[in-house]
Amino acid sequence: MNVPADRRYTDQHEWGLVEDGKVRIGITDYAQDALGDVVFVQIPTVGTTVTDGDAFGEVESTKSVSDIYAPVAGTVAAVNDALSDAPQLLNEDPYGDGWICTIDMSDPSQYDALLDAEAYQALIEG
Repeated sequence: MNVPADRRYTDQHEWGLVEDGKVRIGITDYAQDALGDVVFVQIPTVGTTVTDGDAFGEVESTKSVSDIYAPVAGTVAAVNDALSDAPQLLNEDPYGDGWICTIDMSDPSQYDALLDAEAYQALIEG
C-alpha cells in the first residue's frame, strides 16, 4: 500500500496534507482498496463547519457505504467538484486528483496529533 510520508493519517483511513495553512483531505490507498469500485461520493459544501472525528461525508462503493471523518476541526474551504462526475478518482488517484475537500483549521495542533506515515503503515499492517 502506498503511504506518502508528506502527510498525516487517521485510524479511520483519511489523510491530510497542509497546504497554504489549510488541510487537504482524502481517503487512503488502503481505504479505496478495501472499498472496491467507488460509485458515489457525498462531499460537504463549502462553509460547512466540521468537528474532528465526526462524519462529514460518505463514499459509496460496489461493496458498501462508508462515512468520511474529519481529521481536524474547522470550516470547509474548498471541495473537489470533479468527484460528482468522476467518483472513481478516489480509486485511481487517492492522494492526488481524488482529494475530497480542504479545511481551514480552527486548531492547527490537531493536525500534528494525527498519525505520521510510519504509524499509519504499522496500523494497516497490524
